[in-house]
Amino acid sequence: MDTPKSKKLDIIIPAFRGHSQNFLMVLDGISEENALKRIEGRTNHIVWMVGNFLDMRYALGNVLGISQEFEFKDFFFQGKALDESLNYPTLQQLKDDFHKISPLVYNKLLDISDEELDKAFPMGMNIDFFPETVLNFVGMCIGREDYLCGQIGLMRRILGYEGMKYDFDKDLKY
Repeated sequence: MDTPKSKKLDIIIPAFRGHSQNFLMVLDGISEENALKRIEGRTNHIVWMVGNFLDMRYALGNVLGISQEFEFKDFFFQGKALDESLNYPTLQQLKDDFHKISPLVYNKLLDISDEELDKAFPMGMNIDFFPETVLNFVGMCIGREDYLCGQIGLMRRILGYEGMKYDFDKDLKY
């Protein structure tokens, strides 16, 4: 395992890499057609979930100093509600984008210092037990990714796909 400069990220680094693996495995075999299906008109579709996952990765990257902008930001920024009138990007386009941003964010996580993690990062939450710092924003992003992978896993089963396989790619270094 790669060792982060900050010991505060000892738990984040394996979680980030695990989420990258889960993201790819949970999407394995999902067709473009099924990725746009909603259940009884009440759920988001998989493409929206994947886009939201990527919006988190880009937001995290931006906070860490990466100046890359998410090509499909207008569809997903800050959990923007699904709009059935829009022509969303394809699942493949989003997967390709995942492979662009993820290694950049991963390398920034490895290189960030304690001082940078402790910097204030106002989120407007105003919760007394939740200091608004870069470190806590990193944790929030990791939590959101976990949630979205679970949602996609549930959609996978509802759409008739077999459960996610845990075939980890040991060569994926982000």
